[in-house]
Amino acid sequence: MYDYYQCEDRDILCIDLKSFYASVSCLLNNLDPMSTKLAVVGNTKRQGSVVLAATPPLKKLGIKTGSRLYEIPNRSDIYITNPKMRTYMNVSVKISHIILKYISPEDFWQYSIDECFCDITHSYHLFAESPYQLASMIQEDIYNQTNIKSTIGIGSNMLLAKVSMDIESKHTKNGIAEWRYEDVPSKLWKIKDLTKFWGINVKTAKKLNKRGIFSIEDLANYPYQYLKRDFGIVGIDLHLHANGIDESVISRPYKTQNKGLGKSKILLRDYELNELKTVLIEHVDEVFYRTRMIDKYPTTISIQIGYSVGGGLRKQFTNKNGYQSSNVIIEKLWQYVLNESDHTELFRTISVNFTNFKDSNIQQLELFKNDKEVKEEMIEKAMDKVKFKYGNHIVKRAISLTDSSLLKNNEKLIAGHKA
Repeated sequence: MYDYYQCEDRDILCIDLKSFYASVSCLLNNLDPMSTKLAVVGNTKRQGSVVLAATPPLKKLGIKTGSRLYEIPNRSDIYITNPKMRTYMNVSVKISHIILKYISPEDFWQYSIDECFCDITHSYHLFAESPYQLASMIQEDIYNQTNIKSTIGIGSNMLLAKVSMDIESKHTKNGIAEWRYEDVPSKLWKIKDLTKFWGINVKTAKKLNKRGIFSIEDLANYPYQYLKRDFGIVGIDLHLHANGIDESVISRPYKTQNKGLGKSKILLRDYELNELKTVLIEHVDEVFYRTRMIDKYPTTISIQIGYSVGGGLRKQFTNKNGYQSSNVIIEKLWQYVLNESDHTELFRTISVNFTNFKDSNIQQLELFKNDKEVKEEMIEKAMDKVKFKYGNHIVKRAISLTDSSLLKNNEKLIAGHKA
């Protein structure tokens, strides 16, 4: 066991809005989320569309997030609706403002549209006698103003707050649970399914199983030297987290040293090779526009494509002088795809990433840059001003009007879903 007196000991809340998308959709139609069977799916016209959220009564029938539309029983008492992302975002912002009445903005972190963390270490005593009491007050305030129910985990750090919410609070009568360092052996270590622990996916769980690790207690007591050897720095994190240790502080956010920009997409249908170029061009245009908006340009670019039957290609290119034209990047990546991909295969995924940025105000003098490249850079800078003023999609390439374009279909979407 570690000496927890040497660790961060704070009062953290992890607040989760219960079946948020489904609950908001129910309330929009004057339905009770706790008694109505309702599912929010990506597109009600596509049988293979994914379920984004389901109310508790529908979850009891086995329908959950990630299920498909065709798996939902065809019954008159089951409601199916498209997402309303703009409404969801507005309600989420309203709830955030409710929570911010009790803490400072520096101690608030929006983890997702329906989940957030709050550090109430220095503020709970202004409103309540204990963190638990303040959690109850916030929970009640959210429900009174929005009719949205929530579950809350309380912990000595962000990890314990999150896991207590995931594992226990969702199953308590009042939806609140509190885990402290002294609860690590009796609660944290009792988690038998590794995938239910924050940060461990199915792939990682299988790797741990091969080493004889089947529970969080097994992981906590496994020599960290071996975890570091097999998983790198992630192995150290796994060991510390299994022992309930997390030194993260919301008001001191981590700053990444090597930032990157990218865009990836799972295509809604299988694409042929000639169609894939349209998506590649749109990806590069968007990522490079975002890059120029922060006055940078990349020296490293990469592409990853996946076949519909599995497998694919990945390649990275580096130019020490940097890539300063989207057309140059498109040509570089497309030539690789043409030369290395299997032309008989269909494609289902594509990803474009830029890393290792340089400041656009510090450019090396290139004596052999041709007039075409100079003109392209001038045109892109002029177009950036238009896009910045009127919107990113106000000007687009003619190729984006074709059936293979994703941009044409995504203009009216928010976060990839209907607004």
